[in-house]
Amino acid sequence: MADYRAPIGEQLFVLETVADLTALSGLPGFEDATPEMTGHILAESARLAEQGFAPLNAIGDREGARFADGKVTLPNGFAEVYADYAAAGWNGLSAGLEGGGQGLPFVLSVAVQEQFTAANMAFALCPMLSLSAIEALQAHGDEAMKALYLPKLVTGEWTGTMHLTEPQAGSDVGALRTTATPAGDGTYRLKGQKIFITWGEHELAENIIHFVLARLPGAPAGSKGISLFLVSKYLLDADGNPGVRNDVRAIAIEHKMGIHASPTCTMQFGETGDCVGWLVGQENGGLLAMFTMMNHARINVGNQGVAIAERAWQDARAYAQERVQFGPIIGHGDVRRMLMTMRSLTQAARAIVYANAAAVDRAHKEADPEKRAYWKRRADLLTPISKAWGTDVGIEVTSLAIQVHGGAGFIEETGVARHYRDARIAAIYEGTNGIQAMDLAGRKLRLDNGAAMTELETAIARDVAGWSDGASRTAMEVALGRLSDARAAMLGHDQTGLGAAATPFLALCGGVIGGWLLGHQADLAAAKLEAGEGDPAFLAAKRAVADFFLTQRLPVALAQINAIKAPPAQLLTGEDFPAA
Repeated sequence: MADYRAPIGEQLFVLETVADLTALSGLPGFEDATPEMTGHILAESARLAEQGFAPLNAIGDREGARFADGKVTLPNGFAEVYADYAAAGWNGLSAGLEGGGQGLPFVLSVAVQEQFTAANMAFALCPMLSLSAIEALQAHGDEAMKALYLPKLVTGEWTGTMHLTEPQAGSDVGALRTTATPAGDGTYRLKGQKIFITWGEHELAENIIHFVLARLPGAPAGSKGISLFLVSKYLLDADGNPGVRNDVRAIAIEHKMGIHASPTCTMQFGETGDCVGWLVGQENGGLLAMFTMMNHARINVGNQGVAIAERAWQDARAYAQERVQFGPIIGHGDVRRMLMTMRSLTQAARAIVYANAAAVDRAHKEADPEKRAYWKRRADLLTPISKAWGTDVGIEVTSLAIQVHGGAGFIEETGVARHYRDARIAAIYEGTNGIQAMDLAGRKLRLDNGAAMTELETAIARDVAGWSDGASRTAMEVALGRLSDARAAMLGHDQTGLGAAATPFLALCGGVIGGWLLGHQADLAAAKLEAGEGDPAFLAAKRAVADFFLTQRLPVALAQINAIKAPPAQLLTGEDFPAA
């Protein structure tokens, strides 16, 4: 297996051409996010990713997180590398200044997290959840709560988690049964059990701050009766430091297909009736507050797909250059086709995720309310696409990496099977990809009477019209026509039809948007080449990747139109599926 090398040049180019970092640094609070400063930041995070996180990847996969007597033990080296991560301030990169953060753009944090995740996805899940916790607390915590908990979450001295899933309540969060009873002193006593809690217990940090969905007495049924609570692993003393242990603990961890070093916990609240929690936000407003955390996490999970794909592509390329079968196998056309598929899918997914994160930044920072609303619609529209399309790309690319390796890829010692095993979970957690597709088709497509999608189509058409390459321009014009047809078909479906067509529609959207963003980069790369700027080999490769995607992957996405228009009656009812 090749050593991981962070693709800094590629990341900087996407930040420049897709996120428009130069313009972003002109927004209030982002003045320090210059291209030069961004290059320094990515070089420094790459050092820790390559030298700290990456060497622990195989060890973590082999040894895994271990559980005994309520305590989670991690492989040697994890505590030291996490301490380096926290000391360098990476948790606070995009956190607000009021909590001690650096206030830099979210898209820059996404680029940094891509590196850590590619180096070691199981390990990187820990800080990823903390970043989402910071986001939720900044948005919904009261001033006293933020003063107590934000600074230590921002420094990484404490970590954060989210608690939604219960044995009977997975995607149907409204079915949860965990309760929160007022104690009469402004606190609540929580009682219940949560499952599949990522990094719910560990010893890397001196405290863990849990964000927990629960029901108040007399709360309405379903999702309208859910509130959000903050539960600290250790209750804070008068000085704000961790004191006595709260009545919350892990009672088991899962044995999983992948991400072995990430402790996936079953958590028990209130076993002795004394789990103290504090309300975050409004009573019965928990789902709205939790969605702040989840939407942040969904973009980062889409980024996991990018990261694991990048790692798999690097390993497959190195193996193809070294493996000899009738000569180096990289000389075989089908192997090169697989490598170009991996490369183009990874770069397309990266562009979508970075565009999504930059839209979030603009939705927060633009001075004009109409511009903020425009970018919020864009961010909302792209979030399910980033999460679902990005993680599907992670699965496809890691599978192709095994194929490039042949039989060696199926053997654990080569390491590429680990990438596939790790990638597989990302399409499931933070809302399954089917739920993301339904969110896109059932909600985001209809935002503000469909404004989000029509604005995006308009932006794509305007950009494509100015491309210098005629073949790329024609391919995207055809794709835009197909996207418009698909949008009209989706708006004409009833609920059953939406369910049948939602996943094909998301696949089509991902392919079209990915093709546009690759073509956009290629067009700007061509201009740089003509002006004699930049690395000619890198810029020429941008054109090659875009050409490959537009001719070989975009048609695959556009073929989804038949599935989108197909009558939902093709789907059998539950009674129609035979038992054997």
